[in-house]
Amino acid sequence: MVKEKAQARREHLAQMRAEQKRKERRTAFLMWGGGGLVIVVIIAVVGFYLIGERSATSLDAVTTASYPAALHKETKITYKENPPVGGEHNPVWQNCGVYDAPLANEHAVHSMEHGAVWITYRPDLPKAQVDRLKELASDDYMLLSPYPGLPAPVVVSSWNHQLKLQSAEDPRLPRYISKYKNGPDTPELGAACTQGTSATAAESPIPEAAPSPAPTGSAPAPAPSPTSS
Repeated sequence: MVKEKAQARREHLAQMRAEQKRKERRTAFLMWGGGGLVIVVIIAVVGFYLIGERSATSLDAVTTASYPAALHKETKITYKENPPVGGEHNPVWQNCGVYDAPLANEHAVHSMEHGAVWITYRPDLPKAQVDRLKELASDDYMLLSPYPGLPAPVVVSSWNHQLKLQSAEDPRLPRYISKYKNGPDTPELGAACTQGTSATAAESPIPEAAPSPAPTGSAPAPAPSPTSS
């Protein structure tokens, strides 16, 4: 009888210990499983953020061209892109800076040949966005001007490269500037962006055609006859 009671107690203690171990394993599983889930969630959130950030700042939408440099022309030029990204241009470059009126394409293209980035915007762009563009264009080798008929609210251009944007707040804009201003594709890297012209398109229009030269061998105009006294 005593042995049976002792055996029963041992079995009961064994059951209690087994139950305790099951509870401990379950608690540990819940703790480690919950912690692992938190880690997985954190990794997923960080990964989603990084992917979203990369997508938001990707320059994959930049278009490229392949224009040769050092092609000067003193008359008005018809460009394929709008605004242009390279090709023939005026011998005088546009002084870098912020302008409140449209610029002549021919002068601005020459500045881009020297390494400048040209930000253009629609004239009806909200003032707050224009102010943001002025902040971005306050550095050297930057041009900023309104541009009627622009294919997007904001277009940023450099020699042989261009990106169309819907807003001045687009995070790709500062990244574009960082990459392409005085970038490796600059034909005349280190050339000046000053001592050119500061005139706008309206102030100094590019002539449509060169003036016709005077015919060779023509007789000089007769001198006016003296007046009789």
